[in-house]
Amino acid sequence: MEIKKCNSLEEARAEIDKIDEKIVELIATRNAYIKQIAHFKNSVEEVKAKDRIDDVINRVRAKAIELDLSPNLITELYIKMIDAMVDSEISEFKNAKNY
Repeated sequence: MEIKKCNSLEEARAEIDKIDEKIVELIATRNAYIKQIAHFKNSVEEVKAKDRIDDVINRVRAKAIELDLSPNLITELYIKMIDAMVDSEISEFKNAKNY
């Protein structure tokens, strides 16, 4: 990971703004895949996929540690994101199955 050397507060903030935009785009892309996944599942319990959530959390925690980032921060962010996406996936599942 290469970090640009900034020469001013404004330049550093502009770089952060670019990153924030990319993060939101990546989260939207992730959510689109989550909605697709709902069509491959057979029950709401399968949508909740506790084992898969645990695997994701463990993987992103390890990546955070590798990048010298707080694994607790990443865990909290991912838990919030996954909870919201599971709700979205349940809605998609119910709509697909015509509940």
